[in-house]
Amino acid sequence: MSVLSLRQPLSSRSLPRPSLPPPMPAPARHVSSHALLAGERELVIRHQGSEYHLRLTRNDKLILTK
Repeated sequence: MSVLSLRQPLSSRSLPRPSLPPPMPAPARHVSSHALLAGERELVIRHQGSEYHLRLTRNDKLILTK
């Protein structure tokens, strides 16, 4: 068991620190599909050396394939 001396400066004392909550993640960015596709029906996304295809179907659904 260690005993703290009141003569020690505060910086050298081992005081418990209150735990802080984890930082809040940044909110996700919102982009409309119209802005991404710019009037086209397909968009190619390059990610880590691979290509992904974002397609707009006839039923106005989005499909992402590798």
